[in-house]
Amino acid sequence: MARSPAPPAPNGAAVRAQAARVLHAVRAEGRSLTDALAASARPADARDEALLSELSFGALRLLPRLEALTEQLLQRPLKPKDRILGSLLMIGLYQLIALRIPDHAAVSTTVAATRLLQRPRAAGLINASLRRFQRERPGLLARVERDEAARWLMPDWLLRRLRAAWPADWEAIVTASQGRAPMFLRVNPLRTNPGAYAARLRAAEIAAETLADQPQALRLARPVAAQALPGFSEGLVSVQDAGAQWAAPLLSPQPGERVLDACAAPGGKSAHLLEQAQGRLALTALDASAERLEAVRAQLTRLGLRARVMVGDATRPDPAWADAPYQRILLDAPCSATGVIRRHPDIKRLRREADIGPLAATQARMLDALWPLLQPGGCLLYLTCSLLPEENEAQIAGFLARQRDAVESALPTTLGQARAHGRQLLPTDAGTDGFYFARLLKQ
Repeated sequence: MARSPAPPAPNGAAVRAQAARVLHAVRAEGRSLTDALAASARPADARDEALLSELSFGALRLLPRLEALTEQLLQRPLKPKDRILGSLLMIGLYQLIALRIPDHAAVSTTVAATRLLQRPRAAGLINASLRRFQRERPGLLARVERDEAARWLMPDWLLRRLRAAWPADWEAIVTASQGRAPMFLRVNPLRTNPGAYAARLRAAEIAAETLADQPQALRLARPVAAQALPGFSEGLVSVQDAGAQWAAPLLSPQPGERVLDACAAPGGKSAHLLEQAQGRLALTALDASAERLEAVRAQLTRLGLRARVMVGDATRPDPAWADAPYQRILLDAPCSATGVIRRHPDIKRLRREADIGPLAATQARMLDALWPLLQPGGCLLYLTCSLLPEENEAQIAGFLARQRDAVESALPTTLGQARAHGRQLLPTDAGTDGFYFARLLKQ
């Protein structure tokens, strides 16, 4: 007698399976969340797409706690070939802990996802584990939160470094890093103005407010898809964190100047520099990744701006782009990204303490390589999205000791907190992400 086909998986099982694959790609394969989501099939239903994003981002925000709970719930470690089941269990736990999905729906769809992951025999394991969590939730949470990483949702090494660097602020930093980042816009002054654009947002029933110290910036009451913004495709506005929007005015390029954006992708700061100078800059947008430079080209095209976009290594100047002195250089250096964890929660999983030394060495090589390209009297703005002193004020202290013709230029006192060199925005300041800035002048 022919075997009858298995019944179809209930609605919602597919998106749980997809979220487990994304989480597994980050946890087991070391892929970034951005890459894992891009490689994942886009759900046909908009609600499923939103749920996939919520499950993926949310599980990574709570990952230290979810991993500790999973270890408590599973009686024995999973075999390497079955590790994706651990990710699926975490997707189920995240729903029970953080979402308003009815418990029975969260459990049944997560259990059904085992079949879509080709692990149908694991349905009982996932069901029993989730049911046990429902029964023993207070005790299990209390037990795992005795561990600092699970309680604060941060790896131990990063907690230790944040406490040392920010003894008065580390709790606020860690708390803000687990939240949802606000959505900021940058209005393109070459095509509209903040007042006119705010009116268009109101007409579209999108609530926004202005920022007192950043005239081109708007903060939305609720995030929306970029394509849903009025005039986005016509270049009226860009999505950019308010902290990152400080870079262009601090560098203050003037029309006609030669400017280098040394690590330009994905292009937001290059575009802002051009907007600041009415589009009249000899701007070179440089990046080591040809693939990421496609995003720079797309941004410039959408905004109606022009620049010389080139592949290049900022640690090794090449005559193709180092062909004449620059009057201004922007170095948004590769860093630990510890100031933008709330936008990229996979950083907590992917970044290691051993990465900090090599990153600081690369930053130093970039500073030393780019400095000779700056003409006397010129300005270099150094910035990172890091909260760690080794990448920030200590980096600038070392650079000033090596380069005797470099002097530091004071930054606005309203910009974050003063450090020994430069100033630091924390992810608790006015809703912005965490950014460090130092402005250097060549004598």
